[in-house]
This record gives sequence, C-alpha cells and structure tokens, in this order.
Amino acid sequence: MRLVALVLLLANLAVWFAPGLIPPVTYETSAGGILPRVASLKVSDSSEQAPLPPTECVRVGWFGSREDATAFAERVGEHFRIEERERELPPLNWVMIPPQPREVALSQFRDLFSRGVESYVVTEGEYRNAISLGLFESRAAAESVLEEKKQQNLNVVLVNFPRNRIGYALVFDVEPARETEVVQAVEAESHSNFDFVEIYACEGVASPEKNP
Repeated sequence: MRLVALVLLLANLAVWFAPGLIPPVTYETSAGGILPRVASLKVSDSSEQAPLPPTECVRVGWFGSREDATAFAERVGEHFRIEERERELPPLNWVMIPPQPREVALSQFRDLFSRGVESYVVTEGEYRNAISLGLFESRAAAESVLEEKKQQNLNVVLVNFPRNRIGYALVFDVEPARETEVVQAVEAESHSNFDFVEIYACEGVASPEKNP
C-alpha cells in the first residue's frame, strides 16, 4: 500500500509541475489571421531598381510656329518634343505726341490727317490718348522722324515700346556621346540659321512627339 501511495504522490507532483518545465509554443499569424501562402510572396527584383541610362537634350530655337518646328524635326529624324515659350524681343522705338485730353487729341489728329501725316490715337494702356507717329525697329530711323516732327513744331517724344512673342523650340532627346552628331545634323539642315543651339542634361523628360 505504501508503494501505491508513493506512485500516486509522484504522479500528482508530475501533473502539477510538468507544465512549467515544457517551453511554451508560440503561433504567428498575419494581420488577417491567416498565414500567407508561399506562392503569394513576391521576391524583390533588383532589375526593377536599376537606374535608367542618362540622356542628353539638344535644344534648338526659335521657330515661328509649331508646324515649322515639327517639319524641321521630321527632316532631322530624331525623337523630339516642342517647347512653347514667351520670349522678350528688343523694344521698338515709338515716336508720339504725349497723352492729352481726348478731345484735344482727336482735334490734333484730324489736323494731322488733313495735312497727310500718318498717325493714330492710342485708345488704351499707359499711353492712352497719345498720338502715334510711328514705330521703328531702328533707333536711328526713329530719331530722324523725331527731329523732322520737331521742326514742324510738334510736341513729340521718343519712348520704348516693349514687345513679347510666343516662340517654339525643339528639344531632341539623344543618347550620351551622340550630342555632336545631332548638333551637326541640325546645323546642316538649318545652315546654322538659329538663335541658339544648346546641350544640357535632360531632367524629367516628357514623351517624345515622334518615334521614328
């Protein structure tokens, strides 16, 4: 009986202390409570991170219209895009009678017209109600007219007339080491008749307008 009692005592002790001797088992789950399948795991492809080869840009301008730029680019035969920009041109030289009350300006305009003097009354802007006597690209020509009108006892002045124009530039996207080749092709096609031809590193290149 003592042996049976001893065996029962040892069995009770084993049941009581055994859980503390066995290491706990842990389980990992995904955020959705289900482990992902191996087939659904994506392996990072190092080729997707490879940088694109650099390109150089050759910009040529100016063209008077988008159609002219496109026609020229097609003759050169390279990938291209067109940039539209407002560019400032040298101001014109404006000979005028300064602004005055409108009725006075109209009366003087009629007098000039009767004498065969080409002129018009400015109707808006900074020089409203001035009388224009001519716009000239040449400063010398404007000064000559100015002196002529002064000799006719007219109160005339010479001012600058600012002007802007929309211009179109071509941008060719070329591989490195081909810049000189493209520039030579452009100059041969245009006979070097451009305001500028420049080379620079392309940044944020847009889609070309032509893929030959």
